[in-house]
Amino acid sequence: MDHLTKLEELLDQANLDIKDGRYDEATNKLEKILDMDPNFGKAYNHLGYLYEVKFKEYEKGETLYKLCLEKSPMYPAVYYNYSILLSTLGKWDELKELLDKAINIPGITKSTIWNEYGIMFEQQGKLDEAIEHYRKAALGTLDKSVLERAKGSIDRCKMKKELM
Repeated sequence: MDHLTKLEELLDQANLDIKDGRYDEATNKLEKILDMDPNFGKAYNHLGYLYEVKFKEYEKGETLYKLCLEKSPMYPAVYYNYSILLSTLGKWDELKELLDKAINIPGITKSTIWNEYGIMFEQQGKLDEAIEHYRKAALGTLDKSVLERAKGSIDRCKMKKELM
């Protein structure tokens, strides 16, 4: 088995650990991957997710996402995860910069990125811009649940506009 295959296999095992709620085991496997190859960017993304979502250590999560972007800038998953963290932290300028880059990454789900723009603008009270981006998310998907969520987000923004 070659080096990369071994790393990918360990990453898959860490993913299963995460799904099964075995966060310490997953963390150990991911750190082992990085010991074997500090340039394997996907492992930084998965560790960042654990630190953000499971351990609530946002700064550590952010550092790990940045390392993933540096090592594997074409890895779509890090854009989804990091954008949610930046949104949680209210770092709008950094988030907009990340989304502007993400929308051009091959293999990225554009409707997900348009939705993240919508959330960002809605949280800033820029409701017309939010509606415009939720509309792009709706028109860019073939997934009925994504379409329904986008329609719901547009309706929510229109209700907020009535209150202004």
